[in-house]
Amino acid sequence: MTTEAGSHLNRPADQPYRVGFLLIENFTLIALATAVEPLRMANQLAGTELYSWELLTAEGEPARASDGITLLPDASVHDDHRFDMVIVVAGIDVTHSFSRTEVSWLKQMARRHVLLGAVCTGAYVLASANLLDGHSCSAHWECLEALQEGFPRVQTNNRLFTVERERMTCTGGTVPMHMMLSFLARRHGRELSNAISHMFVCDRVREESEQQPMPLHQRLACAQPKLAEAAQLMEANIEEPIELQELATLAGISRRQLERLFLKHLSCTPSRYYLRVRLSRARRLLKQTSSSIVEIASMCGFVSATHFSRCYRKTMGRAPKYERTQVYASDVADSGMIDTMASLPSSSRQALRRARTEPTYGTFEGQPEGPPEGQPEGQPESQPEGTASG
Repeated sequence: MTTEAGSHLNRPADQPYRVGFLLIENFTLIALATAVEPLRMANQLAGTELYSWELLTAEGEPARASDGITLLPDASVHDDHRFDMVIVVAGIDVTHSFSRTEVSWLKQMARRHVLLGAVCTGAYVLASANLLDGHSCSAHWECLEALQEGFPRVQTNNRLFTVERERMTCTGGTVPMHMMLSFLARRHGRELSNAISHMFVCDRVREESEQQPMPLHQRLACAQPKLAEAAQLMEANIEEPIELQELATLAGISRRQLERLFLKHLSCTPSRYYLRVRLSRARRLLKQTSSSIVEIASMCGFVSATHFSRCYRKTMGRAPKYERTQVYASDVADSGMIDTMASLPSSSRQALRRARTEPTYGTFEGQPEGPPEGQPEGQPESQPEGTASG
């Protein structure tokens, strides 16, 4: 791990370290909370103000989180600030949630050699300001494709967080807490960071070198390592798909064994799974980048845009062009969606509406707990012949 932000780490102890949190519209509240709370607890345990912080927005306007909760900031970026570190907090639909105002201000902070950080999808904002060029960068796995395609000079990785040359970037969820605990350990020693971890009932501080888990690989890596290896090979070879025989050889099993593993554990053939991997990536690119459908078809290993569109419509139930429909209108056109959300509280309804731009929206295929209405307990639900649950 490289940490060339020495001037920030060695600030005189008698002055509080000043941190600004730049809130981007639709930021994730959990990322903000897990980044701020370690600083609060550091002050509490030390019995002195080691850190001070402010919440900022572009114009000082209230910031709405992805769950619909609105926060009032302390200031705007136009006010006079003297920060030691600025952390960009973003969330859903990040590509459409910020403006030149935030970008220009972040560049100004960089010229002052302020330590710049980002949590969740905030790395996309830093990359848009060219502030991650030549830097290694961590971001939530759902945002990685947009970063890779839009900013080839950014060295994206799959680590939980990265600290390098006046930059701190991390994934989402609770990982910002671990990044901040690591930062605090470097400034004050492990004793304080361990005490903070204990206060938060966190039994293990995760390291920078750890990889963020991918759902399938996490489930299968121990129980079915060959299947997990095959899935990883598929995800690593999307633009130029490899033949199933070669895939089986690379995984160290026969093609017949490979097919049996997929059918047993994922209820689909390897070819079907591979197609869904490629189409899932296409969906993320459609929603998060401005690449044309022809370009995306090529990026995802399809011989033509026509073939891609046909496969996409058949698997996803809609044409690729509809994924780019802006869904932030005040009214939801889909009457079925209105009926479904009619009984929800306003904030949750709005949060669900905004989430429709996300690549993972509506992708969970699990069934609710308990038997379907009118079906006796313990009796399996019938499934149409020829369909696969995976």
